[in-house]
Amino acid sequence: MKEDWGLSMIALTAISGKEFYLNCDLIYRIDRSFDTIITLTDGKRLRVTETEKEIVEKIIQYRRKIVNGFSEGEL
Repeated sequence: MKEDWGLSMIALTAISGKEFYLNCDLIYRIDRSFDTIITLTDGKRLRVTETEKEIVEKIIQYRRKIVNGFSEGEL
């Protein structure tokens, strides 16, 4: 993750190519049609370039950091 505040979120890329950060606790479901569509808990939908598997891997990596504790270099 590129910036310190990004440690509490996962980095994703919108269909427009713009990178943004998403709090993964807000994800309700991830669907794949032509694009990957993330539905948030409030019903809002986001289209991203990452595959559903890439998103799940980012969430797993984020959760591992939480469980294992952030190292000095990541804070």
